[in-house]
Amino acid sequence: QVLLVESGGGLVQAGGSLRLSCAASGRTFSSYAMAWFRQAPGKEREFVAGINWSGSTTLYSDSVKGRFTISRNNARNTVFLQMNSLKPEDTAVYYCAADTVGGLESALYDYWGQGTQVTVSS
Repeated sequence: QVLLVESGGGLVQAGGSLRLSCAASGRTFSSYAMAWFRQAPGKEREFVAGINWSGSTTLYSDSVKGRFTISRNNARNTVFLQMNSLKPEDTAVYYCAADTVGGLESALYDYWGQGTQVTVSS
């Protein structure tokens, strides 16, 4: 069982930055692939970024590539999402997710956080 708690969301102007954190419970955090998804009002939940258990492999959606960076600290059971050059279309609730395998589809993930709101004003 993994409990995930996100933090770091908020209101920011276009062009600004935010850093999201996801703190995980459990002693097996380092065995899980982690990902960030987001869901805007009226839209499907979409994959944003993913990272494997060791942090050696990362994957990004085309819409955030070059602007967002996912990283993890296994000693602190935490995964991060650094978001730079934010755009109004990045506005959404951002969710942290964990799975032993990972992937691009939300259905693959067994554990989810409660979400944190990110709002980017123009």
